[in-house]
Amino acid sequence: MSQPRSPSLLSINAAQAQNLEVGVRTARTGHFKQPLDGPVMVEQAGVPGDFIGDLKHHGGPDQAIYLFSQEDIDWWSEQLQRPLAAGFFGENLTLSHWWPALRIGDRLRIGELLLEITAPRIPCSTLAARVGDSRFAKAFVRAERCGAYARVLTSGEVRAGDEVTVLAGDAVFPTINEVFRYCHSKGANPTFLRQLLAAPLAEKMRAEMQAKLSKTEQQTSSLPGF
Repeated sequence: MSQPRSPSLLSINAAQAQNLEVGVRTARTGHFKQPLDGPVMVEQAGVPGDFIGDLKHHGGPDQAIYLFSQEDIDWWSEQLQRPLAAGFFGENLTLSHWWPALRIGDRLRIGELLLEITAPRIPCSTLAARVGDSRFAKAFVRAERCGAYARVLTSGEVRAGDEVTVLAGDAVFPTINEVFRYCHSKGANPTFLRQLLAAPLAEKMRAEMQAKLSKTEQQTSSLPGF
């Protein structure tokens, strides 16, 4: 059986602050990312000069880098029936493709840069406004082509064309799509939550999932017979 081909880095993207009409409000966003020329030093805070408008949901050490694949960009281009360039989904790094069973805890070596996958991207109203369709978040959820956030374990210089070496994490950790699917499901699954909390999850999502687990355990303990 042939081995899956290794991904390559196609583009490093960053954005300056720009206004975007999101519903009835005007937001300052860093969603309009453009490819950067030449080698780029990626630091633990992310790509230098990249603006992050919504610090509550984006950015921070555990979500310093957002990755998306060209395969998924091409797929969305077909769905939306228009050309989409690298950076359109707000990603910092555009990879050629994903690898099988992308998981929380997987690591990526790109030159000297070392990343660790920490969370799926949850769609928001800003993404829908960028696409120009208020219903896009629902389509994004159904498609399960969410990309992934990563923390920077080791800073390093990268450039378009670099090969990406995938260092698989623990196979017991959930895949990105499993986490993404769970985030948009109803009810609670204590077993899955414990499995997820054992993984090197982004702290923002960890806090949310820990709260869900605590609430579920509290409800269970209050039932007759417990």
